[in-house]
Amino acid sequence: MRAPRRMTRKPTGPGEILSEEFLRPLGMTQQRLATHLGCDVKVVNRIVNGRTSVTAEMALKLAATFRTSPELWLNAQKAVDLYEALGHLRRLPKPLLAAG
Repeated sequence: MRAPRRMTRKPTGPGEILSEEFLRPLGMTQQRLATHLGCDVKVVNRIVNGRTSVTAEMALKLAATFRTSPELWLNAQKAVDLYEALGHLRRLPKPLLAAG
């Protein structure tokens, strides 16, 4: 297993992808998306603004809506989560097993 690599910049999160690659180009409002997804507009707004994480269920809904894969949304979320977790750790523990 490899050691996690240091990230130099914050990864692009699912909210930024949603806003910049889908909502704006399509001229779609957060309210319209929320209605289509069957959720409160606050949920979409929190995702767009990076204040809440994309769940597996939401990833499936976004994938179906925009004809993407759920992995697109979950991988973007995972990248942000790992970046933020690394920022909270002062140092990572040394490997327990020798590389081989």
